[in-house]
Amino acid sequence: MRQILVTGALGQIGAELVTALRERYGAERVVASDLKQFSPLDGVYERLDCTQPQMIADVMRRREIGAVYHLAALLSAVAEKRPQSAWNVNMGGTYNLLEAAREFACQLFFPSSIAAFGPSTPRERTPQMTIQRPTTIYGVTKVAGELLGDYYARRLGVDVRGLRLPGLISYGAKLGGGTTDYAVEMFQSVVRDKRYSCFLAADARLDMMYMPDAVRAMIQLMEADATRLKYRNAYNVTAMSITPAELAAEIRKHAPHFTVDYRVDPLRQSIADSWPQSLDASAAREDWGFFPRFDLAAMTRDMLVRLRATAPQGDRFESEEPNADARIN
Repeated sequence: MRQILVTGALGQIGAELVTALRERYGAERVVASDLKQFSPLDGVYERLDCTQPQMIADVMRRREIGAVYHLAALLSAVAEKRPQSAWNVNMGGTYNLLEAAREFACQLFFPSSIAAFGPSTPRERTPQMTIQRPTTIYGVTKVAGELLGDYYARRLGVDVRGLRLPGLISYGAKLGGGTTDYAVEMFQSVVRDKRYSCFLAADARLDMMYMPDAVRAMIQLMEADATRLKYRNAYNVTAMSITPAELAAEIRKHAPHFTVDYRVDPLRQSIADSWPQSLDASAAREDWGFFPRFDLAAMTRDMLVRLRATAPQGDRFESEEPNADARIN
């Protein structure tokens, strides 16, 4: 049976995706890969630079790869500071993985983003098919990746699939310079020093999703019947449209003494202002049954339970909620 490769496995999404894939398909079938020589993750690991086609081919051949989740990329704010590197990694890496998927006849998952839209896109209930004129290099690489995926699927017969992901929130996230990272930082601050300085404005509304929902959506899309997929790259998905102020208010229901002030970063605020405030995910629901399990309240409860359980003893906050230790399933 052919194996599954995850690129960028040590990044924001990778560790949780690798864990979920191994639970579903078996640990021996999932190959984690990243730039580091050694991995903190248990299980099969390969050092892989996605800008090097020969390295990719070697791993694909030696590990008998049948499906790839291509996560390796520079995120929005970091990409703006290093646009040449962002193009080389995000665009060059995606092209190299598409070529490898064609050569070795395997599936490829490509994660696009709300960054693929721009200020001329409708910001409310952004349609599946609409104008895409991003103003960031990260967004440009995502649109180009979507179009390349469509081309490889239509003209070359490669089974390419993708999602337009909103901001992702995870209790185990390793932040990588994303514009929506404020949400994870805010949660982490609850158990650290009970206060947070937010780099986006209080009313900066953006779509978000809890990582378990995002991981489940990726796997569900890759398992979906190809004949039902009207779009290859990429389906809009989302779970909640929130502002920093709304997230802080929800957190204070569990940690009343938590405080937030706002010290706006002009770069990341300008990026956020160019993105949609809410996405229309009806195509994903209709074509392959997408449905998120976590809204803002459920996500907040689960995040705080997990963070409280893993925080050092001296950093643990005391929730006033009677069932604060309840798990959300």
